[in-house]
Amino acid sequence: MWEREGRAFSMYKRMPSRDRSDVMDVEENSAFSQDSMDVETTNPSMWLSFPHVVVGTLSSFLFGYHLGVVNEPLESISLDLGFSGNTLAEGLVVSTCLGGALIASLFSGWIADGVGRRRAFQLCALPMIIGASTRSDKFFFHFSATTKTLAGMLIGRFLVGTGMGIGPSAVALYVTEVSPASVRGTYGSFIQIATCLGLMVALFIGIPVKEIAGWWRICFWVSTIPAGFLAVAMMFCAESPHWLYK
Repeated sequence: MWEREGRAFSMYKRMPSRDRSDVMDVEENSAFSQDSMDVETTNPSMWLSFPHVVVGTLSSFLFGYHLGVVNEPLESISLDLGFSGNTLAEGLVVSTCLGGALIASLFSGWIADGVGRRRAFQLCALPMIIGASTRSDKFFFHFSATTKTLAGMLIGRFLVGTGMGIGPSAVALYVTEVSPASVRGTYGSFIQIATCLGLMVALFIGIPVKEIAGWWRICFWVSTIPAGFLAVAMMFCAESPHWLYK
């Protein structure tokens, strides 16, 4: 024992004072460094943020759905609304929502930072519900599912597009900021998966449109279900920690 202590003492004695202090600091802080490493490598459970991510990606689902919702029913829509054979009108029905999305996307980052990620999702869902289904005999406007004119369809599609423009930036920020680092990439892929699912569901729901008269209106009505669920469920989801810190 005395021999070991003597070797340790001689080692420190032979070392310059500056080097000896460095060695002592390393030895004293080794336990603290190990504890810090354990804390840094610990991640919260992925299942804590999973429901919030799923709700957020409903906006991506709606984005894909409204992109594809008029593909199958376009011929029936043109016959019922009286613009059959008018390729310009048919093109406007398909693309007007993208015009609304372009305009809304210019302000989407400001909206997400100004009112928070959760409120941005609700502002995304609101025009999607109004544009897809609203009918008011008092104010003489009917959109998408309830319209009887081309103008009502175009206005409804434009309103839906504004919601489509707000959603992508909000969901990208939200999913990144609420996901644990260990599954951030995995959860980020949910955005693309939800968009593809929305396209597929829109095409699937449009299959009976040639056999059932007026089925195209049902296609628009269906979109209000996930949009309404998004608006309500976001009231119970966690706000982005990054936005709260800011």
